[in-house]
Amino acid sequence: MTLQEQFDQAFADSKKLPERPDNMTLLRIYALYKQATEGDTQGERPGFSDMVGRFKWDAWDALRGTSQEDAMQKYVDLIDELKG
Repeated sequence: MTLQEQFDQAFADSKKLPERPDNMTLLRIYALYKQATEGDTQGERPGFSDMVGRFKWDAWDALRGTSQEDAMQKYVDLIDELKG
């Protein structure tokens, strides 16, 4: 199975985890997904009126410079870990 296939399967599996991850883990899942699919953050950081957007952008921006393949692998590993 290719890394892309594993990533696609992990994305599908992320929607049916046995329990909802905590907020920090959800941010990590989001950030790894965005880094894997879009690469480094683009545009400006959301303003103070959009706190959720800021947290998501900051989590994604923390992965700046991580290759898309590395982010895919980390996403797959994290989802596998959460599946138990």
